[in-house]
Amino acid sequence: MSPSETTGRTVDEPAGPAGPGAGAPAAPGTGTTAGQEPGAGRHTLALFVSELRLVFARARTQVGLGVLAAVPLLIGIAIKIAGTDPGAEGFIGQVAGNGLFLIVASLGLSLPFFLPTAVTVISGESLAGEASLGTLRNLLTAPAGRSRLLAAKMVALAVFCLTATMTIWISGLIVGFVLFPVGDVLLLSGSTVSLGEGLLRALGIAVVISLSLLGLAGIGLFISSLTSTPLAAMAATFGTFIVLGILTAIPQLHAIHPWLLMYRWQSFADLLRDPPYWHEIGRNLLLQGGYLAVFYAAAWARITSRDIT
Repeated sequence: MSPSETTGRTVDEPAGPAGPGAGAPAAPGTGTTAGQEPGAGRHTLALFVSELRLVFARARTQVGLGVLAAVPLLIGIAIKIAGTDPGAEGFIGQVAGNGLFLIVASLGLSLPFFLPTAVTVISGESLAGEASLGTLRNLLTAPAGRSRLLAAKMVALAVFCLTATMTIWISGLIVGFVLFPVGDVLLLSGSTVSLGEGLLRALGIAVVISLSLLGLAGIGLFISSLTSTPLAAMAATFGTFIVLGILTAIPQLHAIHPWLLMYRWQSFADLLRDPPYWHEIGRNLLLQGGYLAVFYAAAWARITSRDIT
């Protein structure tokens, strides 16, 4: 089986130049030759489409999304069997009284482990997987170029983060409406909003959580650029996530907590207040943007100077 068949790339997508010089590595930071600029846009679009297809065609991606979809189902069945008091505190306690809260509860319970694990797997394999199969060499000498390849990888990771959270959202919506009564939503501030507005707020929570995962995706992309072993990249990314989580949990390190990746991940709950508290959400998104900018720049510096052999 050829590397292109293994990765899911097809022959009509950007590939390395044919001929005797096809094996020569491209100069760092290059990948476009004379006469190829007019087709750069077409090659870029093909590269982005190829990356999306590559990510979502993998069996591990589909299995991972299936596991995420099962989280609301398991939570819903457990609450239904246990007969949780609808008046209990917390999102879990409110699920029995309003199935809409199953979406929020499932997203909240998935954020500390399931969603980050999925992101570490996909981001860790993004570049290291191509290198291990030998397809990265051809991609870096394709007309799309190294910078556009890295951008395509990052866009595919962002789409995956949104898809992962929306998988939980849709599953939670279906299970919640099937197993529990639904109606007006009681917010954390004590006021009540309509079911439609509650759905919009739950959708906003999913978007905030997906954006909160971009910093971790940037870390994984950078680590993936350092090795040609996917498992090593995944393990290192997940290890980094664990270390940051441990640092966040140590009270004596409170001075650095505001700068740690997941310190404000739980700020999504502020969308369930009336009016929503945007301050912590904004600070969380700025922090994620900072992590993404730093590690994306590091990945770009690495990939544009890397000698692909």
